[in-house]
Amino acid sequence: MSKRYGRTLALDGVSFDVGQQQLFALLGPNGSGKTTLMHILCTLLRSDSGQALVAGFDVMRQPLQARRRLGIVFQEPSLDDRLSVRENLDLHGLVYGVPRKLRRQRIDEMLALVELSEWADKICRTLSSGMKRRLEIARALIHDSEILLLDEPTVGLDAQSRDRIWHYIRRLQGERAITVLVTTHYIEEVEACDQVCIIDRGRVLANDAPAALKRDHGQQVLRLVPKSVADHAAITARHVDRLVHADGDEILLSSDDAFAERFLAEHGANIRALSIEVPSLESVFLSLTGRTIRDEAASERDQTKAFGKIGGEHTG
Repeated sequence: MSKRYGRTLALDGVSFDVGQQQLFALLGPNGSGKTTLMHILCTLLRSDSGQALVAGFDVMRQPLQARRRLGIVFQEPSLDDRLSVRENLDLHGLVYGVPRKLRRQRIDEMLALVELSEWADKICRTLSSGMKRRLEIARALIHDSEILLLDEPTVGLDAQSRDRIWHYIRRLQGERAITVLVTTHYIEEVEACDQVCIIDRGRVLANDAPAALKRDHGQQVLRLVPKSVADHAAITARHVDRLVHADGDEILLSSDDAFAERFLAEHGANIRALSIEVPSLESVFLSLTGRTIRDEAASERDQTKAFGKIGGEHTG
């Protein structure tokens, strides 16, 4: 799958499979191509080349069939704040042609699942950001979707709300046997996923189970803060062959137990703080890209808007 916005190559030959009933994460920084890919899968955007199948249906040739199997939670809020919690769910079910009796049953089931039953008749603008996200997840399942697409579902939420959202995602996967494709740039969120696809600058860098990614691409690192600018320069120059990343005061060096002992003996007096970190998904990303996950100067959302203005195309 490839996609350009003018001269910007947003997706550069992306290819992967998501297995049935998998919890599959696309991990990458803002600007990596995640949202562009999600918009193509949602049938809101056409790719320049390649093919995407959703439950066996081609998203470009069979968009209606693909949409009926999808439940979608966009990165940007999409609830009607003037309606109540129940009315938002009822409207969605009506749009998808869910019969009235079944619609009421599913609304009650979904509200119970995301713990919003007591808020059913409250106007949406009175909900917290975390509650609105939970409502959007419930809404995505009213039409009995087989596949749930979640684009940065926890962005902007506090730590407690993020934990609860992931609790609901895992519970949904287990209880409803659905397939979940989620995008995020929070590394700690994908540890419990079945599969993690690391994407950056429009390319897939690695795609495997978290344990396999750590085994094949992870590394033990020393994370340290030198006492002075001179110490910083001396350590990076002395160990340039082990330098993984240097950002501000902090230095990351690839390590093993023997090197850590030698390093402390040589530089211990010049270090303000030091920790030894075992292979992690963060070290996997560092190993593959040479940098940490960070915000890009221009987000994909900005690129999408710019493309819409250039091409006269509304992309949602």
